[in-house]
Amino acid sequence: MGSKKNFEFGGPLGAFSMVTGLPIAVLLLNLACNKTSCSIFHFPSLPTVDEFFSVDALVLFISWFGFQLLLSMIPVGSVAKGLPLKSGHCLEYRCNGFSALVLSVIVFGVLVLSNVRVGFVHDKFLALATSAILFSFALSIFLYVKSFTVSKIELADGGNTGVSVYDFFIGRELNPRIGPVDLKFFCELRPGLIGWVILDLCFISEAYRIYGQPALPLVLVVASHILYVADALWHEEAILTTMDIVHDGFGYMLAFGDLAWVPFIYCLQARFLLEHPQPWTYYWTSAIAVLNVLGFFIFRASNSQKNNFRTNRKVASTSEVKTLATASGRQLLISGWWGLSRHPNYMGDIIMAFSWSLFTGFQHIIPYFYSFFLLGLLVHRSLRDDASCRRRYGSDWERYCKIVPYRIFPYIY
Repeated sequence: MGSKKNFEFGGPLGAFSMVTGLPIAVLLLNLACNKTSCSIFHFPSLPTVDEFFSVDALVLFISWFGFQLLLSMIPVGSVAKGLPLKSGHCLEYRCNGFSALVLSVIVFGVLVLSNVRVGFVHDKFLALATSAILFSFALSIFLYVKSFTVSKIELADGGNTGVSVYDFFIGRELNPRIGPVDLKFFCELRPGLIGWVILDLCFISEAYRIYGQPALPLVLVVASHILYVADALWHEEAILTTMDIVHDGFGYMLAFGDLAWVPFIYCLQARFLLEHPQPWTYYWTSAIAVLNVLGFFIFRASNSQKNNFRTNRKVASTSEVKTLATASGRQLLISGWWGLSRHPNYMGDIIMAFSWSLFTGFQHIIPYFYSFFLLGLLVHRSLRDDASCRRRYGSDWERYCKIVPYRIFPYIY
């Protein structure tokens, strides 16, 4: 048991609420936004048993997970080292996520050219979401049980409180592995993110079948999603320094988020535009596209600056890069994008999210759920990061906050 119980997310009660509530949220949102309506004021009709769950959907989801698992083991791409663990050892990670994305899209294209109706995924959407939820629960139980077979040095500090429901949610083991596969690293960017792209492409295919061609807003939303996912996988090594990998254990929070929440909530805008096409003018769609490009530019430029600073000592030591020295020996970046706010990458992420929702119009609030969720998630993550850094750097962090006073949006927040 950890020496100190430092609870997050509302403690055990909050953890229990999210373990039970998040699956309900996924199903209710997708039931409320359907082919006939998309309103929080219209209680959706209950699905039939076959619509809610089918063995075919479960087999398809497990097959997709297994397919991505096989792609992750292909010996292509770079092998990167993570940050030092408590033992001083650095784990190695095979970074071939972009190749997995390309191969997945190629397989999808072959299926389409072979006249396989991939749009059946749209028909089975709710059952697939249910399958992802069940699989996430099963994986989380496996991870929780497995965590009792490893040494204490391999446990995550935050998920080792001794309170079962909380540790199940946060995750006890920091880097659970089976053979060469790091389960947390694999799930973080592979089945869910690439699955999100494939779901979007299925909606494009279905639009061709129903309407003859997809509407421009749907095409632009899907293109934006693909760019976002491709960028994440192209810079896959960057995830090795994030809070998810370095700090959080792998439990229900990340397993459910990666496998169920991401693909079946993040594609909501694209599914809405398939079922409720929006007749926007080229001027309006162009304006939104420019906003999306602006968000992506901020997101990519700030992340690249951070990654170069962390990995390239020559960049970190140049006179153009301003830093704040800390008693721990580490330098805090206070110039460029990171002189404007403590999380400029979050700012770009939020701008992109709202631009995607704008394509869906202003008559329905549910397609904006992802944008408001991401805003809340990143604000909460910035607060978690602030608390962690305050403990790590002490008075140096106070000095840093005076130099860079804004958390995400300069002069706003």
